[in-house]
Amino acid sequence: MRIARLQTPSGPVHAVLRGERWEHIEDPFAAEPVLTGTSTPVGSAELLAPVSPAALLGIAQNLGNNNHPLPIQAWHKSVHTIAAPGADIIATRGAGTVNIEGELAVVIGKRAENLTLENALEYVLGYTVVNDVTNVEQNQVDEKMFQGKAGRNYTPLGPWIETELATPENVGIEVVVNGETTVKSGTFNLSSSVAACLVYVTQWLALEPGDVIMTGAPNTFVPVQPGDDVEITVEGIGTLANRVA
Repeated sequence: MRIARLQTPSGPVHAVLRGERWEHIEDPFAAEPVLTGTSTPVGSAELLAPVSPAALLGIAQNLGNNNHPLPIQAWHKSVHTIAAPGADIIATRGAGTVNIEGELAVVIGKRAENLTLENALEYVLGYTVVNDVTNVEQNQVDEKMFQGKAGRNYTPLGPWIETELATPENVGIEVVVNGETTVKSGTFNLSSSVAACLVYVTQWLALEPGDVIMTGAPNTFVPVQPGDDVEITVEGIGTLANRVA
């Protein structure tokens, strides 16, 4: 099932895809979606980031080629950096190279605390695509990664949540810049699995429905500059497209 968040004249609403229409629903975290009776045609829908989390976390050192020299760690990124599909990424000037990072994001479906490898995925609502934009040189002078990741619209998220991703630890990720494929990788190259990321985070922090975990960039980081068009595709979910401004 695909769950989107749409802008409507009455404000943001969640919706599920039914044929060529987004059927509006009451609660995206309900066990079964309850339709409100209104809908939006797919062709005219304005997609927002599919969720508005209270907590947005990234997984540090979870890079490609299963190279994990340091223990798994997590860090907070401001929810104020979240941007909708199609929104411009406003590159911070004078702060060094801007990298895009294509990643799989996990959306939590119910309160999660002290999870195990065996039950972690049971607490997931679904998965979406995230672009963890970073001014990489700033990380050398700010070990907390605040300066390099706090730019305007530095976390595009979307286009929707896919609830039926059978093998989140084995999906391809492709990064396209200006129509050319620059990186092909996948979550199969992450040093720590999706479940392991959730286990680690929930040992220290209780997660609530709608919270988002960015699982790491398996060598899916690419330098960009203003004017570039960026597309990140995660197999089984879809494509998140944004322009760097």
